Amino acid sequence: MVIFAISIPISVAEENSENGLPRGKANEMTFWEHLTELRSRLLRVIIAVLVLSVVAFIYSRFIFDKIILAPKSSDFITYRWLCSLGRFLHIDSLCLQKMNIEIINLNLSGQFMTDMYISIFAGLLLATPYIFWEAWKFIKPALYVKEQRYARSAVFIMSGLFLIGVLFSYYFMVPWTLNFLGTYQVSSSVNNQISLSSYISTVISVILSVGVVFELPVVVYVLAKIGIMSSDFLKRNRKYAFVVVLIIAAIITPPDVFSQIIVTMPLWLLYEVSILVAKRVEPKEEKAADQEAD
Repeated sequence: MVIFAISIPISVAEENSENGLPRGKANEMTFWEHLTELRSRLLRVIIAVLVLSVVAFIYSRFIFDKIILAPKSSDFITYRWLCSLGRFLHIDSLCLQKMNIEIINLNLSGQFMTDMYISIFAGLLLATPYIFWEAWKFIKPALYVKEQRYARSAVFIMSGLFLIGVLFSYYFMVPWTLNFLGTYQVSSSVNNQISLSSYISTVISVILSVGVVFELPVVVYVLAKIGIMSSDFLKRNRKYAFVVVLIIAAIITPPDVFSQIIVTMPLWLLYEVSILVAKRVEPKEEKAADQEAD
């Protein structure tokens, strides 16, 4: 759809420019010229990811020791901060028990393949702003001026929410998850020896899943815009969502109210923001019906 929207004739482009569609040489491009441009942008993105992956591979020891493997250490900043806060509030349970997670490698090529995997993942993560920029430059000629403003805002909001989710997950969800799973024992005679692949997959999956969860307001915005979801639906299911959030917080956090609040509040705040977003963008007819129902 974007390609055909971009490849309109110049006469139509000039006519639409009065309605806010920007003019330019890009509007005169043919279908095959757009495919060529798409291929060149994809090639630049791949080169950027490869270059950043090589850089990440060179500094892989720092990435593993200071970032990926750091949450399994008892002197991780989150554990120290929580313990200091626990002593101040006289809540001993905030000082998490010391972990002794022993990570082992079971495959001959396991460490090398893990190093390659993390380097590529880091390169892709570092190249994300450039990928967004290339995608924006490709679709920009097909958008009206008003749509361009909305698209820029959407990219900024989505990137910001994902980054906040990743940071929140890394400093809170990942440490508590590792502490819970790494110290859980079915019997005192069974010791935990965690494989490297299991540790990496757990950390990456938790970080990415929480980052995606923080995109909830954007997803609700789209669904409400096309009429699939309404604020009334979210309000009616608020109690179920609250129970789900409490269960997640109760599983991964220590058995004290303060720790559960730290995890529950951001997730619950996202849900409440999603309700406000849906109420703002849903059709006027649905708003009137919701007000009448209330």
